[in-house]
Order: sequence, then C-alpha cells, then structure tokens
Amino acid sequence: MDGNKKMIDKEKIIKEMLLAIGENIDRDGLKDTPKRVVKMWKEIFRGYDKNQIPNVTTFDNGKDGITYDSMIMDQGDFYSHCEHHAVPFFGRYWFAYIPHPQGKILGLSKVARIVDFCSARLQTQERLVGNIVTHLSKALIDDNGFGPLAMGLVMEGEHLCKTMRGAKKKGTMRTTKLIGTFKTDPAARAEFLNWTK
Repeated sequence: MDGNKKMIDKEKIIKEMLLAIGENIDRDGLKDTPKRVVKMWKEIFRGYDKNQIPNVTTFDNGKDGITYDSMIMDQGDFYSHCEHHAVPFFGRYWFAYIPHPQGKILGLSKVARIVDFCSARLQTQERLVGNIVTHLSKALIDDNGFGPLAMGLVMEGEHLCKTMRGAKKKGTMRTTKLIGTFKTDPAARAEFLNWTK
C-alpha cells in the first residue's frame, strides 16, 4: 500500500455498512461477510492497482510476410460499476481497428484483458469506452510514430442503477468511441457500426 495513504480497516467499514442497513452483524450468515467483501473488492476493483495493468503484446505488421491493412474485429462481455450508485453495469462490447501497414498488430487476447482491467473500477460507461480506446491506440504506436489507421469501440450495457432502483426499467445504454478513418470516412464507419447491430 502507498505509504502516503492512511491504512483503512476495510472489514470494519463493511460491518458499519451492514449495521447502517439494519443488519445483525453477529448472525451466522454474516460473520465472515466483511472478510469476503474485502476479498471480492480486491478482485472486482483491480483496475485501481497499476501493478495489474495487462501487458499489451503487439507484433510488427508485415514481419512474417503478411501485411494486413483491413479491419480486425473482436467482441466480448464486460462488467463494471457505476460511480453514481456503486452498482454494476454490464453487457457486450464490439472492438475493431485497422492497423497501419508499417505499424503494429495487437495480440487479440489483449483486447479482452484491457477491457477487463479498465472496467474494474467505479466509472461511467462514457469514460470507460474512451479509456479503453486510448489505452489500445497508444499501445499500437510504434517507434516511427505509426499508429492504427482507425479504431472503434461500441459498448452496450445494462445499468442496475436504472433496472433495480429509480426508474426500475430494463434497457441498455450504448456508447461509441471512434478514431481515425472510422471517424472521418462514412463508408469505414458504416462497415464497423453495421457489424455491431
């Protein structure tokens, strides 16, 4: 832990939260709950731990005799937490990029790892989509300054702060971040966004 940060008794905080909602912290089912919650926090909020940032493996485009300059796509799930009510939001993501012919290619599993890491903190979905694209686009800039020609990310999430409280309406929120030709070329943008439907 950072020496400048005050040591916090996290289990005590959980006990106080349980008391605040009217629970009996001495009943059998809750005796180990503070310890379990602290352990869970370490896992689901690992995005605050800079030591856990995934290494983004890249490969020189064309080094193995194949130069790729078309769209490379990936999709998967994400889980995060809303910074306004500290409840989960989760859903699907669609990621694509066009590598520079003289630039780098991403190791595909690294996309999912960066999505998971960036998702593991309190935030808004708008910030999340931007953080992921910024992280991955920087990883693709090589020593000569060649970065991806385009990069795009669409995230569609259900927010429990809307579903289980407040409005109590099920639905999803869609956010998009586009850079390069996905932002400036209507045909490239349409190809990417049509895939995410």
